[in-house]
Amino acid sequence: MTTGGAASAQPGAAPRPRQAARAEVPGEGERAAGAAVRRPGGRSARIRAKALGAVQELLVQEGYDALSVDAVAERAGVHRTTVYRRWRDVGGLLADVLDAAGSDAWRPPDTGTLEGDLVAVNAELEAGLTDQPVTAALIAASFRSPEAAAALQRFWDDRYTRCAVVVERAVARGEVPEGTCARRVLVAATAPVYQQILLMRDRSDPLLAEQAARGVALAAAHGVFVGGQQE
Repeated sequence: MTTGGAASAQPGAAPRPRQAARAEVPGEGERAAGAAVRRPGGRSARIRAKALGAVQELLVQEGYDALSVDAVAERAGVHRTTVYRRWRDVGGLLADVLDAAGSDAWRPPDTGTLEGDLVAVNAELEAGLTDQPVTAALIAASFRSPEAAAALQRFWDDRYTRCAVVVERAVARGEVPEGTCARRVLVAATAPVYQQILLMRDRSDPLLAEQAARGVALAAAHGVFVGGQQE
């Protein structure tokens, strides 16, 4: 899943972070277990939106190595001490971008069949990964920052949890057997899209996302994904 818009849908899509307009930024010592503490507030919300937007722009335009608190402050038009006080470092900024990405109200599509749902999820995932360069940039940045990596894991866990209903509905309809593992189904359906776009950097196969989804739906109907982590 990516963050925001259609891309936020996917269980595995990378975040295309949206800039929260109503969430406060964590101050020093306010981040528990790496998660941003949020409060309603006008000026603080505007500062947060500017800073997180600057992080995304710098990542896409100049890459991780050009990302610094000073560069973000300059791009955002915010005093550097404000950025240091609220985010401490690049890792804190990246983590907040990813946490903001997961604060939307996205839910997976309900087409009436498991196959249709997985095809729709993969279509959103493919669109998010190809249309929003910040998605791939954030995934790459998470390999350089432990705090960002933890935030990305929170994002994935949240998306897979939201998408589990796709398989739960299929079980209720009798399309797949009881005990089918939602996460394994979702990982199997979305993995080829990540492989093609993020690892191979190849967008030449327009049928891959749909065929992967259909193949996994067929396998699930035959009990291939029974057992495993039930989330």
